[in-house]
Amino acid sequence: MKKLTLLFTILIASATYAQTAQDTITFNPQKQLNAAQRILSGNYGEAVTVGAYGELTYNQPEADNGELDVQRLVLLFGYKFNDKTQFVTEVEFEHVEEVFIEQAFVNYAVAPNVSLRGGLMLVPMGIVNEFHEPTTFNGVERPAVDNAIVPTTWREIGVGVTGRFNEISLGYQAYVFNGFQSVNGTKLLGGSSGLRNGRQKGIKSTINSPNLSAKLDYYGLPGLRLGLSGYFGRTQAEDDVDMVDGSDIGISMIGVDARYAYQRFTARGQFIHASLSDTEDYNNLYYDLATEPNEGLGSTLQGWYVEAAYNLLPQNKAQRLFAFARYEQYDTHADTEGALQQNDAYNRNDFTTGLSYHIAPGVVLKGDYQFRDNAVSGSDVDNRLNFGIGVWF
Repeated sequence: MKKLTLLFTILIASATYAQTAQDTITFNPQKQLNAAQRILSGNYGEAVTVGAYGELTYNQPEADNGELDVQRLVLLFGYKFNDKTQFVTEVEFEHVEEVFIEQAFVNYAVAPNVSLRGGLMLVPMGIVNEFHEPTTFNGVERPAVDNAIVPTTWREIGVGVTGRFNEISLGYQAYVFNGFQSVNGTKLLGGSSGLRNGRQKGIKSTINSPNLSAKLDYYGLPGLRLGLSGYFGRTQAEDDVDMVDGSDIGISMIGVDARYAYQRFTARGQFIHASLSDTEDYNNLYYDLATEPNEGLGSTLQGWYVEAAYNLLPQNKAQRLFAFARYEQYDTHADTEGALQQNDAYNRNDFTTGLSYHIAPGVVLKGDYQFRDNAVSGSDVDNRLNFGIGVWF
């Protein structure tokens, strides 16, 4: 087995201008803000707000060459029309070659605890889909559950309402979105990637069946934040095939999550369960189960993880050095329908341990090692060494 040896030396020159200190995983999760929330909070006293976050990563599988990547750079812009009306957008550059709009929505505050929103928005499911700025999570890569089950970054076009009732320590979100696309010339969904390839991302999105998304956040106990998410509806198909049996599927996804911080200790956990209907018809229509007996779309997708971290530096220090460990288990073939056989290669587990060194608010250096496996007997999944630089301002 190939030994992994790497000397990792980093020198960063940080700009002296910053709009405000960032809330990160090192602070109370009840007070954490993601990029859009920071812009909407209006702390800067200016009509126009500009910011960014980005990640540069190095991944070294055991048996292959390493890969260096400017994984993403996201430019943040906000405009405050008046005390009630704001616009937020995020422009994302991925791998120095692809450009996407990650968010673009109008927020209208109709009351202190009620805001209406419309546009391209994040689907509130789990933790990382909304809080994915690199200083807000441990590990160079986002948790695999938030890639294989919750297809982060998951965003779609819709309208809805959001707000919080501080007297009962409850935040809420409720939206109507367009759904995943299940067919666009060919099949889009399957066992290896689950629902991920069906994200429309606001790109000439097809809609023939609106979907409902909602989340409740409870923050009434010191240092603790609890979330309950739901997403219900059907996928979308092209006009010429949307009436064909099997061209779309039903989706019911439920998620629960928790974040906790006490002094130098932080912890988080998440569980996601997605139940899909009509997958037998979908697989019969778009897969040849005689030659692909276990490649089709599963009827149940499920995943969870738990993570703990401890700050190795004294609390009175401005810098923070978190040692963390995370275990996650996720399966895009947790159950199947009809002739489709469960593929044990899709029943995976990862154990990740490493360090997150916050050298300044908004700048983090990361290093970790991942022990990866699946349920196939005698399988040899490459473990991986990762290093990264993350910024957010």
